[in-house]
Amino acid sequence: MAEEIILELKNIKKSFGSVTALSGVQLQIKKGQVHTLLGENGAGKSTLMKIISGVHQPDEGEILFKGERIRLATPKDAQMRGISIIYQELSLCPNLSIAENIFANREPMTGWFINDRQMNRAAQELLAQIELDLPPTTPVKALSISQKQMVEIAKALSLQSEVIIMDEPTSALSSRETEVLFRIIDKLKAKGVAIIYISHRMDELLRISDEITVMRDGSYIGTVKKSEADINGLIRMMVGRELKDIYPKRSYDIGPDTLLEVKGFTKQGLFDNINLHLKKGEILGIFGLMGAGRSDVAKAIFGITPPDSGTMTIKGKPVTITRPQDAISQKIAFITESRREQGLVISDTVKRNISMVSIDNLLSRLGLISDKKESDVARKAVAALQIKTAGIDQTVNQLSGGNQQKIVLAKWLETQPDILILDEPTRGIDIGSKNEIYRLMRKLASEGVGIIMISSELSEVLFMSDRMLIMRDKKIVKELDPSATTQDEVMLYATGGK
Repeated sequence: MAEEIILELKNIKKSFGSVTALSGVQLQIKKGQVHTLLGENGAGKSTLMKIISGVHQPDEGEILFKGERIRLATPKDAQMRGISIIYQELSLCPNLSIAENIFANREPMTGWFINDRQMNRAAQELLAQIELDLPPTTPVKALSISQKQMVEIAKALSLQSEVIIMDEPTSALSSRETEVLFRIIDKLKAKGVAIIYISHRMDELLRISDEITVMRDGSYIGTVKKSEADINGLIRMMVGRELKDIYPKRSYDIGPDTLLEVKGFTKQGLFDNINLHLKKGEILGIFGLMGAGRSDVAKAIFGITPPDSGTMTIKGKPVTITRPQDAISQKIAFITESRREQGLVISDTVKRNISMVSIDNLLSRLGLISDKKESDVARKAVAALQIKTAGIDQTVNQLSGGNQQKIVLAKWLETQPDILILDEPTRGIDIGSKNEIYRLMRKLASEGVGIIMISSELSEVLFMSDRMLIMRDKKIVKELDPSATTQDEVMLYATGGK
């Protein structure tokens, strides 16, 4: 297929007040190709995608679609042109069905009434394409995060767009679901559809990209073909560092004391006979494919879904944890994998989000929240974690994913935990922010905090863990020394090949 340019952006500039978000950005998107956009959070990717999808209009520059200069005044304008976007943060209505979400505001009508039968049949065809075996009448609130992500993909497919923007589409997908998505992308490419793909997963983008454009600080850095790209070169373009520098090495000894021990933890349908221990100052990695039971074990330790049987000891003393309040009282903190849905009140301020778990420590003598204490705590946390914000009264939904994750961490660190459970701590954030979180993890471990890290990124588990457990089919199947194993060996245990 000839490399026909379907969408072109020239010298795009966008400012918000005195802040320049984009300056001199250019982009050429070709039919039937995957064009990956790479850059740290704050590089301007989201602003650029909102311009392409009609949410924002550029202050300067031009947009050409099929060679014609156009103005996208609204998202509807972009959609009418054949441009659709799948946002990383899902935009589904939980109380509506899968079919109703896919065809929202575009329902097939018979007279004055929605034709539910026709809508459900069309939705079923789309679900078959993405290999999601669910009735189209299923309420979205009953779906897992990964299933919701697949519904968003089905929604974009239903628009039959010529350009589809995918923002971190695999961040919540299992390896099987990711393979399904890649097959869908291959089919779309064969039909001439152009894909703008945003991802922080290097192995993923090198696999599916045709071209890669790197942005930094709101500016265009360069575009390379996949055949000319390598991970270290792309990282240097993004942040000026090599991959090996992203993961800080341990520079301290792990203490002999056992902080946490779990024996025989079993929860019908979720996990079976889980035995693990965590030492003071240790980072224990847990790896497994989606559905292996990793997050369920973490939730059991924290009291969200208590086990049916099994015992737990903390610092050698038997404890019973049946609710999160019990875990907090035992100095356990839990960073959930879904920061926006379960970790933050995104419409509230940085200050309120940081203080919400440790509110008892902020009360005045009259039993009211002391604004001065709350503000002092928030400012110290912002400085300590280098959270990029206009101020502690800025709302969290205005911040990047990496800074939102830091706020979740700050909130729990205010409880001064002895045990910190991190479920997908760097999902959907850029390499620079990942490095900052990794350094914070090493610092906490050096101070004696025991950390359980659950991650789908194998390189993250291998480089950051002091010891790792592999889960498969709701069980721990192997313990490995990360320094003495390979990615291939880990995957063999995780998939049942060994």
